[in-house]
Amino acid sequence: MLRLYVTLLAVRSALLSRFEDDDPERGNFTIENVLWAVAVIAIVGIVVVAIKSYVTDQAELIQ
Repeated sequence: MLRLYVTLLAVRSALLSRFEDDDPERGNFTIENVLWAVAVIAIVGIVVVAIKSYVTDQAELIQ
């Protein structure tokens, strides 16, 4: 019975060490870069819409 218990503890330890993440913040840098890229794209989109609206309004005043 003791042999079975020790074997199960060894298997449990091996499985925990295999699936345990060494660095819980791994990938954080990548996620941060993606979020910044999305923010920049959104800001550029807003600027493009504002410029397009301004140019369209000014073009209507010419005619």
